[in-house]
Amino acid sequence: MENFAFIVAGFTVGSIVGLTGVGGGSLMTPLLIFGFGIQPALAVGTDLLFAAGTKFGGLINLTRRKLVPWRVVLTLCAGSIPAALVTIAVLHSVGSETKEVQHLMSVTLGAALLLTAAATLYKVIRGPKLPPPSNEDNLSLNQKPKHTAYPVLFGALIGVLVTLTSVGAGAIGVTVLLLLYPLLPLQRIVAADIAYAVPLTLVAGLGHASLGTVNWQMLLMLLCGSIPGIWVGSHLANKAPERFIRFALCILLTYAGSRLVFN
Repeated sequence: MENFAFIVAGFTVGSIVGLTGVGGGSLMTPLLIFGFGIQPALAVGTDLLFAAGTKFGGLINLTRRKLVPWRVVLTLCAGSIPAALVTIAVLHSVGSETKEVQHLMSVTLGAALLLTAAATLYKVIRGPKLPPPSNEDNLSLNQKPKHTAYPVLFGALIGVLVTLTSVGAGAIGVTVLLLLYPLLPLQRIVAADIAYAVPLTLVAGLGHASLGTVNWQMLLMLLCGSIPGIWVGSHLANKAPERFIRFALCILLTYAGSRLVFN
């Protein structure tokens, strides 16, 4: 019965991701903690590999459509991958199951959820934004950030945040990338966010697996639900009230984040 509940949870989160594009980590991790009573470290570790699996399918589609700005992705990975490895090394050193680390992960997760809620609310208020016309001749210029060091520093920050909480890409990542790369079309911003999240969540997830904080059976059940869920959500995206769903998610993420921070 519990396995079926995990499949339903995976399908629900996958459907919402397909409908809105809101990152699965910001939804799945609090659901595992509050809905199933999973310890934060185990929820984060399992969700990281869950995210890697779900985002990989999206990356294949984006690569086929030639939408991924690989120069941006490599710059972000230059900061995020080393930061994730360092964070895993620190967790190995201090122990991921200690009370202090569990508390740190809970509070950091709560803060990340509140940031995601703020980014989601910003999109609701701002409304849909059409991407500027894509000029493939100037694509190399469009991939230049306002400052060379900012994407690497942002990648490092996201690397630490994702490794500790499995949250950080998605709404937060897209919002910041829009500021870092103002000339890059929105569809390529989204593609970059998904593309750099795949190796980051895979590295961080495997690091958690080495710590023993991954439930492989639970991961399999979640993926069995999420893969068809994303397909259903993406096909209903044009018919569903996206702004209403985003606003409801904002309230839910604010509630979950507040409970984790102020508990």
